[in-house]
Amino acid sequence: MNTKVLALGFGITFILVGLIGFFPNPLVAANGLFAVNAAHNLVHLVTGAVFLLAALKFATSSAAWIKAVGFAYAAVAVLGFIPALFSGEHLLGIVHINQADKWLHVGLAIVILLSAYLVPPYPTRSAVR
Repeated sequence: MNTKVLALGFGITFILVGLIGFFPNPLVAANGLFAVNAAHNLVHLVTGAVFLLAALKFATSSAAWIKAVGFAYAAVAVLGFIPALFSGEHLLGIVHINQADKWLHVGLAIVILLSAYLVPPYPTRSAVR
């Protein structure tokens, strides 16, 4: 495992979640466990695209891209807990989120950042015996 593979995995996951959010389902939908709207789904699609670009086009700097996305999600997590930034259940009046989303963003920021710092940027070779 290296950061290129990690970015590829994150990218595919975020794109799938972004696409699933456009279809009614109990997990990721306007009334799902994780509340989303079209803007929120687009954020997931763009995030997935950034991860895929990091994996496929900027593989040598994929760790930096993963860290950048991780810090962006950390900022989103913090913003999610500031009531003044909400209009109803829409962050900045645009992105629909609920309590589950807020905590998921905290978890995502932690996982993305930890993985960016703990996973080696290049493939490692096994010790030759």
